[in-house]
Formats: sequence, C-alpha cells, structure tokens
Amino acid sequence: MGKGIFGGLFDFNRDGELDVIERALEFAAFNEMRKTTELEEAGLDVDELEWMNEYDRRNVLLEAGLDPDDYDF
Repeated sequence: MGKGIFGGLFDFNRDGELDVIERALEFAAFNEMRKTTELEEAGLDVDELEWMNEYDRRNVLLEAGLDPDDYDF
C-alpha cells in the first residue's frame, strides 16, 4: 500500500506500509484539517466557534455559506 499523504506519520507499527486502520486514521486527520481550512478561509475562528452555543454556531456557519451539519464541535 505504501506511504500515505502524511508520509509515514500514521505508520504506527513502523512496517513501511499503512494498514486499513492506519489509513482510516490518516483520512480522519486529513478530513479534520480540510474542515478547519474551510472555516478559516470563510474568516471564522475555530476556537471561537467551539465556545459558541449550538444555535449561534449554526447561524454563523449558515451566514458564511457553510453547511453546519458538516462540522462537529
């Protein structure tokens, strides 16, 4: 299977290959990075969003043109 998009970072057993679990963890990390980047590109502060109540956070995301259901806080 080879190295992943983060090189060997997720090769926890150091065998030079990423197994299914290691690839899943790598994908989850990549997906989280992508979401954070989308929020920052929309001019939103991720830390601030985490502290908002659900109703306010949902409205801010909608106003920014983002789907609130795509984000887990």
